[in-house]
Amino acid sequence: MSSSSSSSSASCGSPEQDLSAPVPAGETVIQGSVHRDGAPIDGAYVRLLDGAGEFTAEVVTGAGGGFRFFARPGSWTVRALAPGASAEAPVAVDLGAVVEVALAVG
Repeated sequence: MSSSSSSSSASCGSPEQDLSAPVPAGETVIQGSVHRDGAPIDGAYVRLLDGAGEFTAEVVTGAGGGFRFFARPGSWTVRALAPGASAEAPVAVDLGAVVEVALAVG
């Protein structure tokens, strides 16, 4: 499916991904970036899957390839989908932690 919209985040209803925004104290966060050949990917879909592999949330990367999820403590999988490629990484996050994830699609 193709969209002519200049705002990628409008395609899935997720907020604009701004990793410079402060994380409120005590929040559990999984954040990071999606890259291809070292360059950030704007408009990649990033999915958060729970410990059983079930879909939980999806955001679209911002201009710097960044994404952020507010999550419960536990085990997760972060999956990035970009045109012609994907990548995923397992993540374990504790209460109040901010975990950084770099996903390289190729």
